[in-house]
Amino acid sequence: MKRIFTLALQGLAAVLPVALTIYLVYWLLHTMESVAGKVLLLLIPEAWYFQGMGVLSAFLALVLVGILVKVYIIRHLFRMGEALLGRTPLIKSVFGAIKDFMRMFAPGERQNAESVVLVEIQDNTHLIGFITGRQTAANLFPDSSEEMVAVYLPMSYQIGGYTLYLESRRLKPLDISVEEGMRIALTGGIQGGSGTTR
Repeated sequence: MKRIFTLALQGLAAVLPVALTIYLVYWLLHTMESVAGKVLLLLIPEAWYFQGMGVLSAFLALVLVGILVKVYIIRHLFRMGEALLGRTPLIKSVFGAIKDFMRMFAPGERQNAESVVLVEIQDNTHLIGFITGRQTAANLFPDSSEEMVAVYLPMSYQIGGYTLYLESRRLKPLDISVEEGMRIALTGGIQGGSGTTR
């Protein structure tokens, strides 16, 4: 009986990640189709609409936004909107946290190549962290003789973590992507990577 139960758990461990991934992709596409489809039906005759047009239009809209934010005037308007949200009580905390988190995964970010680091907390004991900012640390510690950086340490199997301000010499950059580093940290190292220190 124990053997059967173990096999069932192994089967669940194999199927669950795939099933959840498929479900999340389906939910995302369905939501995009539902929301964008309703907007399209306000703009075009229903006879012109076909299944999947909502997803296609949403994707094209995101591409268009990505192009527009590179235009100076549009980028300036976006920054004005962000500044307004950044000054609104309650909203500014949520908006700032989400923006900073997403910035870690932005492909064009200058810090991305060195975002994943090892933090040595004592001899031969390390934590995986993510460099989230240098300017903030510099503003907080203007008199420091060492370069200070903000490092986010996520907790395994939880949504949360700690932000530490550390001397950059205490950090060892890892030659892995942010996505791989986050996966290793959040799963407690069960799904390991092949990164090396630089």
